[in-house]
Amino acid sequence: MRDIRYSEKIIALWTAFLLGTLFHTQLGLMPLFHGQSVAYSQDSIQATNGIFWLMLGFFSFPLLAIITTLFWDSQRYRMIHFFLTIIYSVLNLIHLLADLSVKPIFWYQIALMLMLFLIGLILNLVSYQWLKYFRKENISFGV
Repeated sequence: MRDIRYSEKIIALWTAFLLGTLFHTQLGLMPLFHGQSVAYSQDSIQATNGIFWLMLGFFSFPLLAIITTLFWDSQRYRMIHFFLTIIYSVLNLIHLLADLSVKPIFWYQIALMLMLFLIGLILNLVSYQWLKYFRKENISFGV
């Protein structure tokens, strides 16, 4: 029988998601490499301070999910993790739709956001399988 290692799949998917998210952010900075400005005034930095905190949270939860998945294996965590993946998929879909409303549309960003959304859906599926496997594992061992 094939050994199922859901936690390893989840860690790999979260890592791919984080790399894609970082690349999405980096693509927004590419004008710097072509002599264009992306400079912000002190006022605009103060106005976007809350957005930066939200971005920190958005990047931090996958990092914490990777570490927690590696060291903690309980049904409660698997349930929390599954709902976290659902939230991230919804947020990615909203972000994808928001990027489609920006003019001009940067299609390379749309393609990347679509890939991130698909990675998120795979993460939902694997996370759900991991949750179900825990239940089946405990039932079959009489726990």
